[in-house]
Amino acid sequence: MTLSQLYHIENYIDTFAPGHYARVMAALDFRTGQTVALKVLRPEHLHPEGDMRWEYRAFGNEAHILARLADSPHIVRLLDCGFLESSQEAPDGGAAVSLGTDAAAFGKELAEQARRGWRPYLALENLPRTDNLFYLMQPNSRSLRRRLPGEEGIALALQFASLLHQAHAQRIVYLDHKLEHVYWDGQTLRVIDFNSSQQLSTETARPAEYMKDLHNLCVGVLYPLFTGMSPRKTTLLPQPGGLEALEARYQDITELDFMMEPTLSQALQALLQRGAAMQIESVEAFTQALQQVAALHGRDFPGHYTTPASRSARDKMRQGLKLLREGEGRLRQARAVMDGISEDLEDELRRLVKGVSEMLNHRVIP
Repeated sequence: MTLSQLYHIENYIDTFAPGHYARVMAALDFRTGQTVALKVLRPEHLHPEGDMRWEYRAFGNEAHILARLADSPHIVRLLDCGFLESSQEAPDGGAAVSLGTDAAAFGKELAEQARRGWRPYLALENLPRTDNLFYLMQPNSRSLRRRLPGEEGIALALQFASLLHQAHAQRIVYLDHKLEHVYWDGQTLRVIDFNSSQQLSTETARPAEYMKDLHNLCVGVLYPLFTGMSPRKTTLLPQPGGLEALEARYQDITELDFMMEPTLSQALQALLQRGAAMQIESVEAFTQALQQVAALHGRDFPGHYTTPASRSARDKMRQGLKLLREGEGRLRQARAVMDGISEDLEDELRRLVKGVSEMLNHRVIP
């Protein structure tokens, strides 16, 4: 079978945050009619003698972990995996082997396909770029910082805790926490890129490994989305990939600075500081503490109840946020059809979009 019988390769979709292991392209799957995100090993990671570098093995690792966590609503879906002959960064044809979603067969084939010089690929759900937090939270100007509303940030954190609870129960640690890997539409969290995640053995599974995962979550995802800033007190930048970079990325960050966002909930600040200091021993402890914070923001949990006034205020705030997101979506649709409209209408539409953007300059605007 040839690649051109399986997929029509379209444009790169990783240009805003290129990864170390792979390039990612939109591709039309002829078998389903679905546009997928085709993740292909970078050709420079092929070993001239056919050995498997760790970048090559990472594809098998990712397929394995995606299969283990397939029941979670918060991970990207694996739709196909296989190998292709093309040595071009953007594959231009050649033979291909598709194994569907059989991650076990994919893992068994890795060594043989590496010896042949074929590259592994994964076909994944093509999530909307407009939901990617790194893409959304980049400022339009140096003076503008964007952050999620606290209500949405807490909802996202609770869902991430649920994902890590499922992962840790299977001795899986995600580790590669950064905004580039997080998608959020206002209601549902989706996480991508599990190639640097680890399946721990009974010998290597230690509390410190899970504490590190929670540390990376608090420092690499939750702090930026609640403050609009990098934990290194700089503007948000793409984080480097690779094993060495992953190990060193947040290792020296044990304290977080909230001076630029002093209105953020003190209880939430304290929780994130505990995570940064490696003082949260398990995802269960993190979830309990997060539920306590959420109760202060109008949510009810067993053992953590809010007040009627807070509950009512949260309900009204959620309704307002829902209307804001619906309005943003409709404005985005209107802005997309500017061709052919009158100059007067175009100017009015631009003024309206600009005015709404300025009003909402402290939250992510899809």
